[in-house]
Amino acid sequence: MPLSPLEHDRRYGELDQVMRAYLGQPADDTPDKPSQALTAYLRHTWHTRPWALAVAERQLRDYADNPPGRLRLRLGEFYPIPDVGLPQDEIQQWLYCLADHIKHSIESGEVPPPACPVTHWEWHARFPELGQFLGGWFSQDMPDEFTDPDAAVDDYRGSTDPQLVARLVGELHELLALELDESDYALAVAELGMEVDPPAPYSPSGWLALVAGQLALPRAEYRPGT
Repeated sequence: MPLSPLEHDRRYGELDQVMRAYLGQPADDTPDKPSQALTAYLRHTWHTRPWALAVAERQLRDYADNPPGRLRLRLGEFYPIPDVGLPQDEIQQWLYCLADHIKHSIESGEVPPPACPVTHWEWHARFPELGQFLGGWFSQDMPDEFTDPDAAVDDYRGSTDPQLVARLVGELHELLALELDESDYALAVAELGMEVDPPAPYSPSGWLALVAGQLALPRAEYRPGT
């Protein structure tokens, strides 16, 4: 039978996070240099959950030491490594390479310096509530569901726990503090799930600042479009 969610997380939970970091990214790690995907994973995890790095190193090494055999494959009691573009016979050594890089980072204290997210995984790991907001309320269906962007913002605020609204405001300010070019802000909101243009006359950063101001108002004072 397939793994239960609890057993999956115990055995493969952090391994899964590492694999997700490679979504849309090449698995071009070498013994001398980690890939962009692994660097992004290390940067974010050092900042938010440094204890998880040791878990990742152990789970990667355990999986490489004991790849699923035919019985486990037939029963579904294993974590399927996603397709990362490597031949099957190279996966084991690649997993060891990742584990070695993580171990070196832990033991040496070498931490990737703070930077703007560079991968899809890192954008969503760093700005999870903003990803929920943009992907859920500003997908390509937004014009069919709401009369205008302010109505979508109002619906989000009215249907979301105030603590999550506050978290979104914090993430908006964090994103704006990166002081990116407008083209990079356009890329950021697209990575985070926005599929429509900001309303005229706002640039991407201008609209994000507007939304942050709207949602920061006390609920009793909030009026869409203010």
